[in-house]
Amino acid sequence: MTLAKTLLSELSDWKPSGAGRHVLNLPNADGWTTCIEADHSGVVGCLLREISMTRTDATDAPANVQAWATGVADRVSGLLEDLKVIEVDAERGEAVLRSDDPTKNGATVAYYEVVLTGTDTANVARYQANRTAGTKREQIPFALTHEVVAKLVGDIAG
Repeated sequence: MTLAKTLLSELSDWKPSGAGRHVLNLPNADGWTTCIEADHSGVVGCLLREISMTRTDATDAPANVQAWATGVADRVSGLLEDLKVIEVDAERGEAVLRSDDPTKNGATVAYYEVVLTGTDTANVARYQANRTAGTKREQIPFALTHEVVAKLVGDIAG
């Protein structure tokens, strides 16, 4: 079973209760360990805080972080905004992808950020910042259906 299908099945069965952050760990599924952090998971979707992925099987790993970042930007769809590669630091083995056209609400912008480290670690989060105040950005929860979460993870995995 593919990573996306396995994750979709797990998310459909995941019914955390109580307030606060909940964690769903999916160890070594189709060559990946995936961790979903959410404030809520319901019948259709989740209110996510972060998605973390670590490659456990390097057989199909891309040649380098640049190739992986380009592939992720090309494959990922289904989010509010498309992703684009913002920066690749080949020496550090890190790439940053962000929303191509962030959601604007007055002086506030919200955007997705995917950080790739080497060819084996990915972290997905959403941030909000005030464009005029010069304040620090803050990580915010973001809602995705279970199907979109599974597709996103599958697209990042390649």
